Amino acid sequence: MLSIDHEPWESTDAARLRAAQRAELDARYGNDDHEPGTPPTAETVSVFLVARNGDGTAVGCGGLRFLRSGTAEIKRMYVTPPARGTGVATAILHALEKAARDAGVRTLLLETGTAQPDAMRFYEREGYRRIDNFGPYRAEPLSVCYARDLP
Repeated sequence: MLSIDHEPWESTDAARLRAAQRAELDARYGNDDHEPGTPPTAETVSVFLVARNGDGTAVGCGGLRFLRSGTAEIKRMYVTPPARGTGVATAILHALEKAARDAGVRTLLLETGTAQPDAMRFYEREGYRRIDNFGPYRAEPLSVCYARDLP
């Protein structure tokens, strides 16, 4: 049984999941300088969700950073390796989309990278379309951006 709940950005499990994501991305890109723009913080990510499995272990997370009116950016989507392929990422994404709709967001944006083909396949499968890089990712050759208009 999977549960997904709002959790403070600074909570122990939220911080642990974000650190694990960061370590994985550092390894994929071969350095720790692969995030363009301003890193998300508790002040800029208004919604942060943590997914827990049946025994209460935190197995994934994701957040929303609200941009201009009607638009938000998905930040820090991550699922622990043992939980991948079990539907956790899809459940988190759908929960983020619901939170965005509830907040009046009409368009979700996100950035992933060229060293994350699994993420690119996931977002495309979930109805996100590739777009020109936006904002701080505009001139970044490693960035790949997506958007989805929410129903």
